Amino acid sequence: MILNTGSRTDIPAFYSRWLRNRFQAGEVMARNPFAPARISRYRLNPEVVDAVTFCTKNPQPLIEDLSFLDSYRSYWMVTLTPYGKDIEPYVPDKHAVISSIQRLAQLVGRERVAWRYDPVLITPRYSAAYHQRAFREIASALSGSVSACIISFIDLYQKTLRNFPEAREVGREEMYQLAGDFSAACRECGIPLKACLESPQLSAWGIDVSGCMTQSVLEKALQVRLKVPSSALTRKGCSCVLGNDIGAYSSCGHGCRYCYANQDMETVRRNMAQHDPDSPLLIGHPGPGDIIADAAQSSWLQGQLSLPLDGC
Repeated sequence: MILNTGSRTDIPAFYSRWLRNRFQAGEVMARNPFAPARISRYRLNPEVVDAVTFCTKNPQPLIEDLSFLDSYRSYWMVTLTPYGKDIEPYVPDKHAVISSIQRLAQLVGRERVAWRYDPVLITPRYSAAYHQRAFREIASALSGSVSACIISFIDLYQKTLRNFPEAREVGREEMYQLAGDFSAACRECGIPLKACLESPQLSAWGIDVSGCMTQSVLEKALQVRLKVPSSALTRKGCSCVLGNDIGAYSSCGHGCRYCYANQDMETVRRNMAQHDPDSPLLIGHPGPGDIIADAAQSSWLQGQLSLPLDGC
């Protein structure tokens, strides 16, 4: 199975000690966000956990010591966007994140590291021309350190509109213009470009629209063959392997105004105050009314790939 850590919160940035403790303890628990009294318990054992995936804006706290993952494969998506504190108030300095991505690639191999430029949004300050310049600068800095770049244009979820009322959708012509600019920059820097849940028409600019963390992406990065059950594909119209997430919504301290996973910052502060790095749960502790069930776990491995990576 694949253990996911990043669809609900940013564990490397804020909960690295907890994660190390969980691997040392050999198990972790996660609440069902739609039925909070139900808790899944996962064994942390390389015999059943084939890989651990991360999605983060700041991998540095975790990569300071990755020895707890020595027996596990890992795959990383690091989000790096060009916004300031007005949009991403608590995200670290962008140059520091670039350095962390470069270091991460040295530690785990660049084929296991992808860069997310997500979400793309347009405001008077962050114009299309601004994105063109910023994207090219970041792509140049990350050339040789990432296996791919994934772009996605902002989706106006209700949470997003509440916390970021001035946000607007990116128009079709703006999207196509940026797609062409991003694609050209990635070609120059030797970085394959993918799109996450976007129009198939973006393929006209040489953008891969098949998905960002699909079975084939993981197989290529990890050099294994997998038999992935349908239960691991959790989003309609998306072929990415996103099930078995051990995070919790409304617990990410970055405070990004476009975030779909945080209700509001007051809820985030309350939840983060309940975090105990020694608890089996990310937020709080199991209670007397909770129903704890062992997750169905088995290895999905079908064998190692025999061909070497092609470097893309």
